[in-house]
Amino acid sequence: MRLKWIPWRFLIRRAAQFHGFLDPVQVLGRLERFAEPSEVWAPLELLRAGAVFHARGLINSRAIQHNMDWIWPYWVEQQFQPLGDSFIPRAFSLTHVNLTHRNWTAVGVPGKNALPVVDPRGLVTPCHDGWSRDCWVLDNTGNCLFPSRQERVDQWLEMERGVTVRTAAGVEGRLLESRVEVILRSGTPYCRIRYTAFTRSGGTMVLSLRPYNPEGISLVHRIRPVEGGHGWDVNGRDRVGFVPRPECCRYSCYREGDVWRKVSAPDPRTGVTCNVGMATAAALFETEPGIRREITVEVPLEHHAPRPGRVNVTAEGLWRRSTEGACTVRIPDARMQYLYETSLRTLILHSPGTIYAGPYTYKRFWFRDAVFVSHALLSAGLTRRVECLVSRFPERQTRSGFFLSQNGEWDSNGQVLWLLGRLQVLSGRMLPDAWREPVRDAMEWICRKRTDSRGNTLHAGLLPPGFSAEHLGLNDYYYWDDFWSVAGLRAASGLLNRWGDKRAGARSRDAANNLERCINRSLREVARRLGRQAMPASPSRRMDSGAVGSLAAGYPLRLWEPDDPRLLDTAEYIMNSCLIRGGFYHDIIHSGINPYLTLHIAQVLLRAYDSRYFSLMRAIAELASSSGQWPEAVHPRTAGGCMGDGQHAWAAAEWVLMIRNCFLREEAPDRLILCSGIPREWRTPGKKVFCGPAPTPWGPVSVSLVRVGGRTRVSWIAEWRDSVPRIEVRLPGREPVFPEPGRSSVDIPEPGAHA
Repeated sequence: MRLKWIPWRFLIRRAAQFHGFLDPVQVLGRLERFAEPSEVWAPLELLRAGAVFHARGLINSRAIQHNMDWIWPYWVEQQFQPLGDSFIPRAFSLTHVNLTHRNWTAVGVPGKNALPVVDPRGLVTPCHDGWSRDCWVLDNTGNCLFPSRQERVDQWLEMERGVTVRTAAGVEGRLLESRVEVILRSGTPYCRIRYTAFTRSGGTMVLSLRPYNPEGISLVHRIRPVEGGHGWDVNGRDRVGFVPRPECCRYSCYREGDVWRKVSAPDPRTGVTCNVGMATAAALFETEPGIRREITVEVPLEHHAPRPGRVNVTAEGLWRRSTEGACTVRIPDARMQYLYETSLRTLILHSPGTIYAGPYTYKRFWFRDAVFVSHALLSAGLTRRVECLVSRFPERQTRSGFFLSQNGEWDSNGQVLWLLGRLQVLSGRMLPDAWREPVRDAMEWICRKRTDSRGNTLHAGLLPPGFSAEHLGLNDYYYWDDFWSVAGLRAASGLLNRWGDKRAGARSRDAANNLERCINRSLREVARRLGRQAMPASPSRRMDSGAVGSLAAGYPLRLWEPDDPRLLDTAEYIMNSCLIRGGFYHDIIHSGINPYLTLHIAQVLLRAYDSRYFSLMRAIAELASSSGQWPEAVHPRTAGGCMGDGQHAWAAAEWVLMIRNCFLREEAPDRLILCSGIPREWRTPGKKVFCGPAPTPWGPVSVSLVRVGGRTRVSWIAEWRDSVPRIEVRLPGREPVFPEPGRSSVDIPEPGAHA
């Protein structure tokens, strides 16, 4: 019997009704009516991730609220605190998930997939989605220091030799500091944590193994001491090593409660087994009064034998090699400078061969995030790295020509083609011939995918309805997809022409022009309906926060001139209707302030010489964590993460691109605009402001500014290739200056200064 002959809908409906449940087929049918008909209701990848996310939430609901006497991670301590801003009632919630403090910072080394994460209170999760390590201090007077329960803890990122997360907590004569990094031993990565404790009266440092992480419960069934007592074997798979050996250890299973309750009681056991999966353990180290005690913990992050020939490679050496040649920035705003440095390292860390959108929740591949991350790396001068990353994109292309990461999202082909065009333009090198067929196939896929352009509907000729992981809403005809397709088709035309395939190049160019005409026709009709030029997310939508996706025509694609009224009116709508705490608040799904979309708006304003771009930059800088990271969306009250990964690579990419474009950006076809985003507060007398070398279509360029007296000197050093662009120097609030050919500097009077 063929499976498709089985009446699945009838059987499911009868089974549900027999047991008194709602008819699931009818419910799904009702849900589908809220969206445009689409071949994919939602990407399977997202459904799978959501199922896993809420399955953990179900376990959280069983484990946490019935055991509030445990020491829980920071997000639980905050979210379950009745008088706190982060409190979430639980009455009818089937799942308990982290919705208020989705913040963490990854450590690692370039080229390695292992990305341990550290939460805002120093809780360390060495292995992906695994158990965690925490540390507490107990003094001899009975007072305790639990970082997860502290109102204030200092945390920052050190970058001298790679990336190290430092966390420091202290209260009433008790101090605890931790340094978390990834090191290499014979090529194998280890998560190394160095704890330092101080107690004025003496006491105990408690290193505890915890069956949870920043998302919730992570089951631990068995903990056994390793030979010599210098560590633990966890679940028969992971190893934890201590230096020095602890004075003693304590163990507990779920029925006995948290091991914290057993720290002061003798325990003859040498391990624990817990069938619930909530085993805990504590290693105890004595501290002398007034003397600092240091303990080192190491966890191997790979479970295979070390590779030969990598013995002499160090984490510091890999970081030095990975940042070599990157665009350097020097600005007087210490916080924005710090964020540029942390963001660049975030991008390197999350592109070990494939590209991850984040180290934990989003540790998977999306073309959308990969393109923005790659473009930021490319714009920062790390061209070879980008070439290696995109060389693996064809592995994900289907036979139909679709660059597939999630089915039902139609922007990926345009994004990949656009990125390839940018790579060729900014590198000045022809792409390998091996790319010719994937580019042609991707172009043909867009042409076939479009709806019929001969109809009279508002969506005639556009891409079909799709689910937007850009979180613009339910399945619809999104302008976001269409703008990316136009840009991708034009990039493909240029690439194919360079390869000598004039016929395919002309077909791609004509398809781009036809699609843009269809978009313009649709927007004209929508403007009549709305009574304004602003662009909604799709032809059938009213203006809402999803309109932010339509700004893609201005940034990053530059399909339209900076002063196009449709762009400016859309940006104006968002600025007037969608800002909270100075950032873009996205109602749809995110329900938080989105850092990278806020910076998209800032880029549109920067192109239009609108000074409000800098207020958006400042707001996003203030919303970054003390370790220099952004979640995907920020809680409007707590400023903690409320959506997505706690360290979002796309947000880091946009910060790098924003800073770079403040110094230099291109406008088609031959204009290079310098310093249009350098605010007056950065032009401190005698302080040099610098960016470079940054790739441009004409060659790498370095730009510097220095203010002396009442004038600002703007200088540039370039390695022009074949042609020289028309240079425009345009400080905010000043008239543009057009240097004569051959010049490499100009002097611009400051406002109020005598010429």
